[in-house]
Parts: sequence; C-alpha cells; structure tokens
Amino acid sequence: MKIELTLNNRRELFDVAPDEMLLDTLRQHGLKSVRRGCDTTTCGVCTVLVDGLAVPSCSYLSVRAEGKHVTTVEGILEEAEKLSEHFGDEGADQCGFCNPGIALSVHALKHHVNNPGEAAIKDALTGHLCRCTGYVSQLKAIKAYLEADEDE
Repeated sequence: MKIELTLNNRRELFDVAPDEMLLDTLRQHGLKSVRRGCDTTTCGVCTVLVDGLAVPSCSYLSVRAEGKHVTTVEGILEEAEKLSEHFGDEGADQCGFCNPGIALSVHALKHHVNNPGEAAIKDALTGHLCRCTGYVSQLKAIKAYLEADEDE
C-alpha cells in the first residue's frame, strides 16, 4: 500500500506492507540514524518525531504515519550537533549509539515544555537506555544545552 508523509520537511511517497513498522520503512529509505535495538520500545534508539512528538518507530506502524510529519535526526542536524558538543564537554558522548534518539527526545522537550527542569528532562529520557554513561553526564549536557539555547 502507498502512504504519503512529510519526512524531514520533504513530501515522500512510500510503498509499505500493512504490518510494516516505521523503523523498517525509514531504514529501507536509507535513514540509518534510526537504529534497531530492542524492538520492544524499551531502548529508545529507534526514536523519531511524529508531528513533533517522540515515538518509538519500532512499534509504530508505517500506515499510521500517513499524512503526518516525521522527523529523524537528519531533520534537526544543526540542533543535534549543538547538543553533541555539550555531550562531548560532559563526557556523555562515548559510543554514540543512543545519541540520535536522545537528540530527538530533547528536541521534542525543548519545543513542548517551557524552561524544562531536571524532572522534565528525566521524564523525556525515560525509555532511553545508555550502557556507556550512567546518565549523569547526559543530564548535565542536556541542561547546559538548554541553558545555552535560552541565551541565544
């Protein structure tokens, strides 16, 4: 079946199976930043934005994306690069496997919550697993990123 959606601000047409997950559709389209991890919505590496909200693409049927705006990290590169600099400053950028999903969740947080505090950041990161950092350095980096963004 054919679906049409806006992917990273470009209208795209996809031919998908009725039971195909958005993760598979995007990866087949060459978007390797959308990563396969657990396939059970518990790790966060497949996170994308659908109409601005962070969703696990491993459990989101592609047909549900019909007519919606889907954003991957390629659609927020400038913002993701700024966040990545803060991750590096705090030592939170070790293997980087989880970073695209986290960047998208932070993007959604920044655009849906005014002046998010630590509790809101932790809530936004719920469901993102990172085996490298222990989360403290990520939390510091995200706080610094959000504070720096306020100053601009």
